[in-house]
Formats: sequence, structure tokens, C-alpha cells
Amino acid sequence: MTPAQTSLLDALSGRLSPRTIVTDRDVIAPLETDWRGRWHGHAPLLFAPASTAEVSKIVAAAAALGVPLVPQGGNTSMVGGATPPADGSAVIVSTRRMNAIRSLDAEAGLVVAEAGVILSDLHGAALAAGRRFPLSLGAKGSATIGGLVSTNAGGTQVLRFGTMRGLVAGVEAVLSDGQIHDGLAALKKDNRGYDLTQLLIGGEGTLGIVTAATLRLVPAVAARAVAWVGLADPTAALALLRRFQRASNEVESFELLPGESLDAVLHHIPGTRAPLAGAHPWHVLIEVTAPDTAHEPPAAIVERVLGAALGDGLIADATLAASEAQAEAFWRIRESISEAERATGPAAQHDISVPVEAMPRFMIEAAAACDARFPGTHASGFGHLGDGNVHFHVRAPAGVDAVRWFADEAPVVTRFVDDLVVAAGGSISAEHGIGQMKIGELERLSTPARLGALRAIKSALDPAWIMNPGKLVRPASPR
Repeated sequence: MTPAQTSLLDALSGRLSPRTIVTDRDVIAPLETDWRGRWHGHAPLLFAPASTAEVSKIVAAAAALGVPLVPQGGNTSMVGGATPPADGSAVIVSTRRMNAIRSLDAEAGLVVAEAGVILSDLHGAALAAGRRFPLSLGAKGSATIGGLVSTNAGGTQVLRFGTMRGLVAGVEAVLSDGQIHDGLAALKKDNRGYDLTQLLIGGEGTLGIVTAATLRLVPAVAARAVAWVGLADPTAALALLRRFQRASNEVESFELLPGESLDAVLHHIPGTRAPLAGAHPWHVLIEVTAPDTAHEPPAAIVERVLGAALGDGLIADATLAASEAQAEAFWRIRESISEAERATGPAAQHDISVPVEAMPRFMIEAAAACDARFPGTHASGFGHLGDGNVHFHVRAPAGVDAVRWFADEAPVVTRFVDDLVVAAGGSISAEHGIGQMKIGELERLSTPARLGALRAIKSALDPAWIMNPGKLVRPASPR
């Protein structure tokens, strides 16, 4: 430990419960590496507070001693956003013990969940009350509410319900000096100046530690229809999406993936089966829901739209899930793509967004441009067509040394891809955040106005720059 960390430990030893202070290396070590195994750090000390009051004590003492803090929830960041620095200068503050659902009002459609509540547990609690929380993603079994708020998480239902930012009605957080921001009240109107809650959402723990959030619930699903479609290209997929949106405002998910992504899942993920009999260049997974029986049955909507699309030649084949088990099997394919592609070999992965109308052209042309620029690689994209979010991966040539390729070649690939994204009017981070992985590219590609504003906000709310150092934004380099 550094002298400051030792002083911090001494200052808090008599003020926190014994379970809150952890120095056991066997407990800390797994939290020093991100779940993808790309980022490795070191933290000589871990705090595991059980309450907002304990978080406040930890942050206040750390601020007084100048000890950097790295907030961590489920440690599912895709961009190294919850990994401590390698030099051991920071300590981890894990919110996993703060896992209470403080209240759930089904009539009001609101739930107050602490930062350590696991997303799948929140789903279960909401459904038990006849409601649901309409945000889901592959890491739902480990991702926590605090992390989802802090990264403005997206997922597969953004098309209808928006990102986490649209689902958060209020936030409680501990700021960089230890003061508690109590913003949990779900106010429809609040014009008291700058919106601190919205700054904390997507702030990646760089402005404060989210300790609880008030979240919006929606009615539970009374009926749903899940379909799998085979078609020629992303342009046809976008045309199909528009047909569905004209037919219903309850299209919840519309996921696009190339045939090679399906092949990777079928090859690497046991128990998966191809939904359609034939091979197709591209596939779409569609879900339409209804909150009650007064609405047109989702299956009728899907059958009507797909029948017309088949008749017009817009799509080549389609199947409607005949049971909940089959619907879940379709979704398992989609949620297993990242796992399957990791098994395929090293790849430079990019979570990007472009305008929805530009997405089909981007997916085809950007992949071709990467293949031409980097011989031996192979690029492809999949993702949330309806909100323009592409997970664009460039796989390394066969047989390369993964460590060397990630160090030497992947950064060049990423710069090339990011330049294509900016040229298309898009963003280099759609839903995973910036973390430490994209911080250099954010600096390279941001306008002076954006970068200056980010640094000014950070300096104002965290003047000592102790909150999650090295993530999202860094101080300006001296000239």
C-alpha cells in the first residue's frame, strides 16, 4: 500500500464494519481484471460498503487523503471501465453488498433499487409485482444497477423503451467529497438548474458513486411473438423494420446479424440450432409484445407483416416461435454471439452507432473497406438495427499471436474503423461507454468544445480527479 492508502485504512478501520474492509488477495484479485481479460490492474485494498452512509465515509476519507477510488459493480464492463490502474494507486469500492430493493410501487410504475442489485434479480422482483423493467442484455445475470446507470446501458429493448437514461427517474449518489446527492424523487418537473442526475448517468463513476436509482417500470407482457427471418442484406432488413413500425408501435426488438455470426454460435455454443432450414446471408430476430389482450395479438401482427414481405420477395424465409421455449432458444442465439466470436479468435471489437438510415450501407461498406485495408482480417457487424447500434468486429488473421496483435495491429484497425464511423456521422461508443479502452480515441476525435466541456465538468465535480482515474476523460496534457 502507498502511505496514503495505509492512512486511509487506519482512518476507516474503526468507522466501518469489518466486512466492509477487505485486504485478502484471494478476494481482491478476481476484481482486478475485466471480464474479457483485456485489462489488468492492481488494488491493494477493497471496500465493500453495505450502505450509502458507508460509501460516504469512504469517499470523504479518500478525498481528504487524495486516494483514488474505482467504483465497481458486476465487473462486466466491455471497455475496462471498472478495472483499477496497474500501478496500485487506487482502491476498489465494490457496491455488490448494496443489493436491496428499497421499494416497488406497481401502481406508480417505480422501483428504488440499490446499486448492487443484479439486473436479473430486478427483473424477477418486477414480474412478481405484475410489472417489468424493460432493459435486458447478455450480462443480466451479473450486471448491476449502479453499473448500468453509470454507463447509460442499452441492450435489446432500446428500440421501444430507450437506454438507461430514459428509464432512470432519479439517482442517489455519493459525490467526490463524500456528500450525498439525494435525487431519488421521481419528479415530472424540476427546473433547479443543471441536472446532476443526468450527469451521473453515463458518467462512468468519474463524478461520483451511484448508490441507488429510481427506475421506471412498464406493464408485464401479456403476449409476445418472436420471429426469425432470413434475408439478403441489411437494406432489406431496414425495409422490413419500417413495415413493422407502420404496423405496430409495440415492436420491442429488431436484431440484425450476418450468417457467419449464426454459424459461429452453432459451432461454439452447445445446444443451439439453426432456426431456419436453409442458409441465408443475413438474419433478423424480431420481438413484438402486447401489454394486455385488448391489443391485436402480436403473433397476428408478425404473421401479417412477414406474410406480405414473403409475398413481395423482401425476405427469403421466416419462422414464428411456436412456444416460449423456442422463443428463448432464438434469443439464446443472439445473446451468445459475443461468446461465440471470442471462441473464434482475437478481434478488434467496436461498439458504435450511426444514423439508422445509414446503417445498412455502413455495415457492408465498412466491412469491405476493413478487409481491403488489412489483408487477412475479416470484418462483420451485428446489432440493434432499430437504434443504429452496430457491434462491428474485425477478426485477426488466422494463426496470429493474440497478445502481439492486440498490442500492435488492433489499435491501427480501431483508428481506421473509428474514422469511418465519424465520417458516417456516428459515435465511437453507443452503449458500452468509454472506459480506458476508448479514452485516447475520444480525445483524438472529439471537438475542442466537447472535450473542454467534459474536462470542465470533471474538474468542477471532482477537483482532485480521484474518482475512477483514467476512465472517460483525462486532464489536458501540458503544452
